[in-house]
Amino acid sequence: MHPPPPGPLGDCLRDWEELQQDFHGIQETHRLYRLKLEELTKLQNNCTSSITRQKKQLQELALVLKKCKPSLPSEAEKAAQELENQIKERQGLFFDMEAYLPKQNGLYLSLVLGNVNVTLLSKQAKFAYKDEYEKFKLYLTIILILISFTCRFLLNSRVTDAAFNFLLVWYYCTLTIRESILINNGSRIKGWWVFHHYVSTFLSGVMLTWPDGLMYQKFRNQFLSFSMYQSFVQFLQYYYQSGCLYRLRALGERHTMDLTVEGFQSWMWRGLTFLLPFLFFGHKFHHQQHGSKKE
Repeated sequence: MHPPPPGPLGDCLRDWEELQQDFHGIQETHRLYRLKLEELTKLQNNCTSSITRQKKQLQELALVLKKCKPSLPSEAEKAAQELENQIKERQGLFFDMEAYLPKQNGLYLSLVLGNVNVTLLSKQAKFAYKDEYEKFKLYLTIILILISFTCRFLLNSRVTDAAFNFLLVWYYCTLTIRESILINNGSRIKGWWVFHHYVSTFLSGVMLTWPDGLMYQKFRNQFLSFSMYQSFVQFLQYYYQSGCLYRLRALGERHTMDLTVEGFQSWMWRGLTFLLPFLFFGHKFHHQQHGSKKE
């Protein structure tokens, strides 16, 4: 190899040689990565099929046990109960295992995202996504408080009302998508919590498409006042429930993928007293609003 010429060109050639050496190392690392990725895919498929097969066998075993349990002698009832508990425990272990395996999206995610794998493989990635979901709710709650206050007291325009209602539709739609992804990653979100966001999306759409008129103007101020107050209470609930959930996780009583809406213990009443008046007032306001609509 000829020595590099002096001057800037020689420096460029020397830098290129160093980059070439680094590039060969990158190529080798990428080759190993692709091999490991293929191995990982095979392990995922094997693990998924094995879990599916054993879950089916467990269901058959539980069904047989349920049928024969009434006819068992008294001395065998304890062994049958222990076996039943072990089956339930095994099903819970499978739930935790499946949280780290790719799975088919539900109907809603399939309609929105298609057949995209949304399973996060590491515990850190799952917790980071859940934490980002909580922050998203907090930030949007603050924004909704400010916009509802502006629409209620500063601006009386159908355009700003439409922008606020469109934000509500987008917010609740985004929540339903994120919550479906969290469920795919092992979060134990209750069905009623997701369902009430579907209902909120529909009702926000009704408000968005409601034409301006006498009935809209009569309902508008009540709706904006309720939205502002509801967002304020949700803001208080977030800080209260996040503290409770952090304590439960530290005690090992809650799952790392649980949300701030989950989990309640008797000791939590001590910190809830400041929040109860706001909740009762909001509930009363909601019923008064519903009564005025009937009139």
